[in-house]
Amino acid sequence: MKIILATLNQGKIRELQELLVDEGIEVLSLLDIPDWEDVEENGETFADNAALKARAAVRRTGLIALADDSGLEVDELEGAPGVYSARYAGEPKDDERNNDKLLQRLETTSDDKRTARFRCALVMATPFGKEYLTEGAIEGRIIRERRGQAGFGYDPIFYLPEYARTMAELTMAEKNKLSHRAQAFRKVIPILRDLCRDVMPSDQG
Repeated sequence: MKIILATLNQGKIRELQELLVDEGIEVLSLLDIPDWEDVEENGETFADNAALKARAAVRRTGLIALADDSGLEVDELEGAPGVYSARYAGEPKDDERNNDKLLQRLETTSDDKRTARFRCALVMATPFGKEYLTEGAIEGRIIRERRGQAGFGYDPIFYLPEYARTMAELTMAEKNKLSHRAQAFRKVIPILRDLCRDVMPSDQG
């Protein structure tokens, strides 16, 4: 059984492959599709953007497709940067500039009001028209200086009080257990398992 994860991110690909290692499911990605054209992520929510990518991958491949969209929500900024997380400081996308802008916006905000969360929406779209949505979130707060060398995006300034570390200070194994994306991926596994049990090869195009 083959499915496609609508991403070019090798970290995401490995994460899903590890979760499905005992399921007999082969995970393909956009790296396996020649001349893939990026989907414009113009949805109003993470779920909207994930659905756009999943549907495009289904149309192109005829396979069950998974796609996620995720980002950072800061309470003091009324949920921003939200769906604009990757391009918060404008184009081209740049993690360092995004972090700089966020820290500047929160410069005068007291520590107790710097609460935030990473949120992920994962959409699984099927070639026979069904769609499934799973979500994950992890709570934390924005610190004033970068800490840690691992991770990407806002990880160096996203602090987890329960672990006394930023996301960028966690090991990959730790991050894959508790991250918003890992939560969403784990929730979709039982659904995917049932689909793969029921779907005949002819349904896969």
